[in-house]
Amino acid sequence: MTQAPLLRRITDYANRADPYPLYAELRKTPVLQEEDGGPFVISTYWDIQSLLHDPRISSDASNLTAQGDELTEREEETALPPSFLRLDPPEHDRLRRMTNRPFGPPHSPRRVHDMRGELAGIVSGLIAGFGDTDRIDVVDQFSYPFPVTVICRLLGVPREDEARFHSWADTIAAGLDPVPGDDPTQRNRVTHEARMQLGMYLAGLVEERRKTPGDDMLSELVTSHGPDGPMTTMEVLSTAALLLIAGHETTVNLITNGMLTLLRHPEVLERLRDDPRLAVNIVEELLRYEPPVQLVPQRTCIADIEVRGVTIPKGSSIWLVLAAGNRDPERFKDPERFDPDRPDIQHLGFGSGIHSCFGAPLARLEAQLALTELARRLDNPRLVEDPPPYRQNAVLRGPRHLNITFDGLRPQ
Repeated sequence: MTQAPLLRRITDYANRADPYPLYAELRKTPVLQEEDGGPFVISTYWDIQSLLHDPRISSDASNLTAQGDELTEREEETALPPSFLRLDPPEHDRLRRMTNRPFGPPHSPRRVHDMRGELAGIVSGLIAGFGDTDRIDVVDQFSYPFPVTVICRLLGVPREDEARFHSWADTIAAGLDPVPGDDPTQRNRVTHEARMQLGMYLAGLVEERRKTPGDDMLSELVTSHGPDGPMTTMEVLSTAALLLIAGHETTVNLITNGMLTLLRHPEVLERLRDDPRLAVNIVEELLRYEPPVQLVPQRTCIADIEVRGVTIPKGSSIWLVLAAGNRDPERFKDPERFDPDRPDIQHLGFGSGIHSCFGAPLARLEAQLALTELARRLDNPRLVEDPPPYRQNAVLRGPRHLNITFDGLRPQ
């Protein structure tokens, strides 16, 4: 590639309204590295899936020895220790098992299912809050407050505090974005401050839950004593911070990308209005077609690895472009077409392997309920602008605003 530097092109804001032509170009050379070094970029489905399951690929940035990747300033060097997302086995497995006990099978198999009624009530309340207007910003008035409310209630954050970590979450999420050329010291300083403030807030909640446990997930993380023993206080704080941030950032984008896609495909929107059961397939196809997580830029080789005849040396950084793999014609027929009737939607939208998205069941349910109710309640919804303005984050990709107009609200 002789145009702008590869990493700059991948992360360039101009690509975010439609990065898919660039991804198609990347797939022509499945293993890419610029001449001056830097990360190896992998963009084809089967290679990404294989590497996500390869034990020679590490999520721990301390294993990075190659030069030229400005992204990998470690988030661990902050007020909180690394979350299990940034660890390798066996520590990753231990913390993920402990976190899963109050969240899902086999110990809490109905945790997400039993939230369905509460989730539906939150959705209905948000739509009722639109009032008599005929124009809304889907992001600010719906797809952001919905998952924020859900994850706060799940963890036990008091409702009056739900807005407090908005700026923390945005700052920490922005710190994930690889921006070649930016000052990593300044980026890390801002991220560090946000993580420190979030950690201090969570520390106060943890102490309250130790004294007076409730039926929320944070209380269970604090008091649980399973086969792996209890979490340390710092492990509880790091895990809670991860769940608060990851528990809403990706879902905001999934719902917003979903509504944008449905408005661009009004025939599918009409089908969903008539048949809510279609929501399951729609969400799975959205996770392939417009995934909220576009790329995974924080993987490191702990041994030499050969991919399609190219040797990636030990200590090298690897970027896995999930969104490019999701539209790989070697894997999916007619991949550029949004098709909820697609018979095989084995997407990479939630990753794969040991680091597959921990909150996938909850995110799926939230998106299904949200899109179904928007389709049912909004009368003749239309985009105000297309494309909408996008958030300046190439990892967590989604519109910053999604302004729509409609003729009214159908009865609940």
